[in-house]
Amino acid sequence: MEDYAIHNKTLRKLVSIVYNSDIYNYISKKFNEFRDIKSIDQIKKNPVPEHVAVIMDGNRRFASSLGLSPEIGHQFGRDKIKEVLEWCFELGIKNLTIYAFSTENFNRSSNEVKTLMDLCKEELKKAFKDSRIHKNKVRIRIIGRLDTLPKDIATQAKNIMDQTEHYDKYSFNIALAYGGREEIIQAIQKIAKDVKSGKVKIEDIKESIFSKYLYTNGIPDPDIILRTSGEERISNFLLWQLAYSELYFSDVYWPAFQKKDFLNAIKTVQQRQRRYGK
Repeated sequence: MEDYAIHNKTLRKLVSIVYNSDIYNYISKKFNEFRDIKSIDQIKKNPVPEHVAVIMDGNRRFASSLGLSPEIGHQFGRDKIKEVLEWCFELGIKNLTIYAFSTENFNRSSNEVKTLMDLCKEELKKAFKDSRIHKNKVRIRIIGRLDTLPKDIATQAKNIMDQTEHYDKYSFNIALAYGGREEIIQAIQKIAKDVKSGKVKIEDIKESIFSKYLYTNGIPDPDIILRTSGEERISNFLLWQLAYSELYFSDVYWPAFQKKDFLNAIKTVQQRQRRYGK
């Protein structure tokens, strides 16, 4: 028994050394790169989604699992957005929408709300000088109740939208102070005003007309709604726009979401569409 225990201890030590070695990490990295390249080739053989919308869930639980504060989790989540945008460039997905801050998020603790607002302010400021945005001709839209945001953030949001308004290769849409029901109610209110003023006739109101009154006017409806962290809810996100979207739920927390997880989501949806002849 003693020899067996010594043998096991030696074996575990050897495995640990190999697992943490530079050679193992190099081989693992190359294997992952090769796997992702094969997945991308497979994806590009079929119609690539035009629009992917993401509910970025799990920042706080990710942080908690590591014994970190929620604020640190949101910082990791912010960095993940940049990676996903790069993956969209690589696949040729023209529209990416992220659910950054809902109207319900204002009910969180003041410290957490401040952290989220500070991160938004910082990232909007960086976007002005981000070479990837200008190189790839990315139009940035902020969708939501900008009038409920701090004035400096609302001003920055308007500036970045104005600065990228002429770009038309990609669209990056940030749902900020956003609520799907509120979006629909505001659209109804605007239509009612236009009917009252004679700009619109009641009998002319159709789906295509209604869509023009939404925050997402000019953006195609999402092909995929992707939510991370294992929760299977829509949480008041793009309620009108998701009528024909494929829903995909990942068990991975948003900050831990990897390229292979994203590619798997795209492949899974493509398989569904082929199965049903879409």
